[in-house]
Amino acid sequence: MSWALTLRWSPWGRPGVKALVTAGVFVTALWNLRFFLDPSNGSGEESKHRKPLMILVWEWPSKQVPNVSRDVCRELYSITGCQLTTEQQLLHQADVVVFPHSRLQPGRDKLPKERLPGQNWVWVSLESPSNTRALAAWNKTFNWVMTYRQDSDIFIPYGKLVPNRSATVNIPAKTNLVSWVISNYHRTQKRAEVYKNLSRYLHVNIYGKANNKPLCKDCLLSTISKSKFYLAFENSIHRDYITEKLWRNSLLAGTVPVVLGPPRANYEQFVPADSFIHVNDFGSLEELATFLKTMNSSRYQQFFAWQRRFSVKLYTDWRERICAICTAYPRLPHGHLYPDLQNWFNS
Repeated sequence: MSWALTLRWSPWGRPGVKALVTAGVFVTALWNLRFFLDPSNGSGEESKHRKPLMILVWEWPSKQVPNVSRDVCRELYSITGCQLTTEQQLLHQADVVVFPHSRLQPGRDKLPKERLPGQNWVWVSLESPSNTRALAAWNKTFNWVMTYRQDSDIFIPYGKLVPNRSATVNIPAKTNLVSWVISNYHRTQKRAEVYKNLSRYLHVNIYGKANNKPLCKDCLLSTISKSKFYLAFENSIHRDYITEKLWRNSLLAGTVPVVLGPPRANYEQFVPADSFIHVNDFGSLEELATFLKTMNSSRYQQFFAWQRRFSVKLYTDWRERICAICTAYPRLPHGHLYPDLQNWFNS
């Protein structure tokens, strides 16, 4: 596109001041119009963000590594502009590198030797601080954290309630009072102590490896659903540490969770107050047992009122969790490093 411009000359053979100012304004306007008409001439920074955000998972969190060569974020979760890869040779092209704590070894021998300028590293864990070791070795290493904690840079809960205006309540038929699925039973854990004392006052149907009654994947929910109550006891007590024991084994199965974990107020940040029973609601475990054994049908049904407004969404696919980084990316702080990862996680 060519433009003709004629200046008015002064008697001294030079452009007049007024003419020069007018010309300058005109040229500036044309320059801005050029970018408006042809956005492809924008800055390199703008063009950079048009390419998919590449997220390299240094080692996949689970033993079975899925195929992520396709556009899985878009195909499975409608998240666009997000490319996942597990190919470590693409390190120099990655915008974000993800490091699951379960795959980290003490020392830095398995980490990349360098971090590219502008590249962000993410520390990932779904375990509680009580079950997470050797964090001190990773100070000043990671830009972002991705955990079940609500104050994480990328928040990945075990589950959540999503709006569902079905206005229906589904309570499976019940044949027993209380059940518990437990694989790793340790007498030193708080949940073991609570169970031992509670079992003095009522019978608990126990399943899982700890009782030599493992449940197959397809029969887990159908078995638990026959119980009126489920012991959703966490293996350790930490802020926001609310696992599948609540989301899957209780709410999704159609039982009322009796929870042992963070305080009631913390649970109420995730689920309605009238959807669960907290161990700490009672002065003694004998009182809790009496409450469970003597509950009438009308009171029991009130615990399922949440179903009229919500349904349970479980997060079980690591691909969905990793894709969530792309959704969070625009609002994440860049250039930040966690100086003391252990102190943060234990706070």
